[in-house]
Amino acid sequence: VQLVESGAESAQPGGSLRLSCTASGFEFSRYGLSWHRQAPGRQREVVAVISAIGIKSYGDDVMGRARISRDNDRSTISLRLNDLKFKDTAVYYCHAARMERGKKIEYWGQGTQVTVSW
Repeated sequence: VQLVESGAESAQPGGSLRLSCTASGFEFSRYGLSWHRQAPGRQREVVAVISAIGIKSYGDDVMGRARISRDNDRSTISLRLNDLKFKDTAVYYCHAARMERGKKIEYWGQGTQVTVSW
């Protein structure tokens, strides 16, 4: 099982970035997918979630600025984040999860650093 993130590593405030995550080794379409991030000294937080049936939700800090999407044919998850702010600087992780017989099955990517600066 692998989740491999890729995409912009640095960007300027007010700009946009796009992150992608390519999955392999599991039945991608059956999983809820999400992006999380962790900034130095802070707990990991949810950025955006898309369920197996395409229902989306977003964290308060990115509401109105983020868009998550999934492509089941290509086993990819994407995140677009607009109007970037310094506080968006963090390591971003993609995540896949589903419940099976009452047990949570989940996988994490290794994370990719995003830095917002001039």
